[in-house]
This record gives sequence, structure tokens and C-alpha cells, in this order.
Amino acid sequence: MSAASTDQVKVSKSPGLPSRALRIFAWASFVLNTLIIATGGAVRLTGSGLGCSEWPLCTPGSLVPTAEMGVHGLIEFGNRTISGPLLLVAILVVVLTWKIRAERRDLMVLSWIVLGLVLLQAFVGGVIVWEELKAVLVGFHYTVSLIIVCITAAYLSRMYEVGGPRESAAPKGFKILAHVTTLVMAVLIFMGVLTTGSGPHSGDENVVRQGFDATLLSHLHAWPGYVAFALVAVLVGWAVSKHLRAARWAVTLLLVLVVQIAVGIYQSRHGLPPVLVGVHMVLASLAAATMTVTVLRLKKPVAEGA
Repeated sequence: MSAASTDQVKVSKSPGLPSRALRIFAWASFVLNTLIIATGGAVRLTGSGLGCSEWPLCTPGSLVPTAEMGVHGLIEFGNRTISGPLLLVAILVVVLTWKIRAERRDLMVLSWIVLGLVLLQAFVGGVIVWEELKAVLVGFHYTVSLIIVCITAAYLSRMYEVGGPRESAAPKGFKILAHVTTLVMAVLIFMGVLTTGSGPHSGDENVVRQGFDATLLSHLHAWPGYVAFALVAVLVGWAVSKHLRAARWAVTLLLVLVVQIAVGIYQSRHGLPPVLVGVHMVLASLAAATMTVTVLRLKKPVAEGA
């Protein structure tokens, strides 16, 4: 038996290895939390933010949209419907992770955080309807969803590793650069949220927007995007040349940013077509998730080195 095969056998017998069911539901959690960003974007971009005028009911006396609500009611209710399976999956991940909590405290903590944030999102969604789509609340809602996507991505990343102590897997300079890049990415996303909140897609034609100059914000949003791209390019060159553990994910992040920048430039020059704005929102969450996994690759399990 080869050394690689021996290592694989050792890992497969490691205590705390997630079950197949847990792996399936962990992936489902990531996919559903990404999907709800897409459907939430569809609600906003089609002006369906008040398609259901009440919460938790859709209309007074009706849980589902009525004919009078038209297509906007269907779009908003469709987004709400995803919340049910999303919450159920989050609960199942917690329950299944509980079985290996002694060996995988890291996964247990992450699963509880996801469940807590999903419950928070349900409440915030209701407040947004009650407050008639206040831009600051809508921006907060999106940001929390993006954070959940990052945490579910972190869960997936750690799920395929053995538990226990971790040790450095990158030079100090590389780690500093990765954390600086993370900060720039956070600024980029924050400016994107402000830009969208001040643009034409507010969720309903009667909703008051942020009040900032959307054109100026679009430029302020673009600058950290170019800085992030340059920093990630340096990370890729460094990681690939030194065969670092983070190399594959750094390359993936660079590719996502290339697509994201291309979509951003195109949409800004063609009047912000709703479909591309939605794609831009989803790509932002995937870029943030990829950045999260890249940072996690700065360390490795001590058992892996052994």
C-alpha cells in the first residue's frame, strides 16, 4: 500500500469524521443560503419587496399571496418559502454535529452560529416588511446572509479536515497579506451595499433610498475592487510559487474576482440591468466565501502533518 493510501485510511478512521448525512446537509445549507441571496435579489430587483404586505402572513388573513398581489406577491412569497427548508437544514446540521461534538467542537460552534443567524434573518425580514423596506435594514439583511454563506463555507472547509490543534501552513508575511486582503474585501462589499441602497433597485418604486450620490458611490465601490484584485494576484503568485496550502483557493478567488469585476463594469456602463445586478450580488457572496476558505488554509491540522 502506498504512503498516500495509508494516510487516506488513517483519516477515514479518525474520530469525529462527519457522517454522510451531515456532509449532505452541510452542503445543502451552503447552497440554500446562497440561493436565498439570489431570490432576495430577485425580490428587490423586480420591485417585489412589498409583494407580501404583511409578515409572517403574506396578506391580512392569508398566509399565501392572493390573486390581487399579482406576480410581485409570488416572487416575494417564493423567497419566503426558501426560509423554511433553510431553517430545517440548519437545525439538522446542529443535530448531526452534536453527535461528534466531543471531537469536533469547531464544527459544533459553527453550526450553532449559522442556526442563530438564520433565526435572526427571519426576524429582520419581518421588520423590513413592517418598516416598508428601509434601505439600511435591507442592506443589513443582505450582509448577514453573506456572512452566513461565509460561515457555511468555513464549515465545509473544516468538515473535510481532521479535528484537533492546528499549526501554521504559510509564512508570516503571506498571512499578513491575506488578512489585509480580507479587510479590503470587507470594505469592497460594504461600499457595494451602500451603492445598491442608493441606486434604482430599492425593492419598490415608492421606497426612499439611502440618499447618497449613487454615481459617486459606484466609483468608491470600484476602487477597493481593483485593490483587492491586485492583492489577490500577489497572493496567487506567492502561494503558487511556494506551493502553499492556500494556493488552489487563492487561484479560485482570483478567478471569481475577474468575473465579478467584469460584471460590475458591464452593468455600470449599461444602466444596471437587474439580472446582472443580481449576478453581482451572488458573486460577492461567493467571493467572500472563497476568501474565508483561503484564510482557513493558512493553518492545517497538526494531525495532518503527523
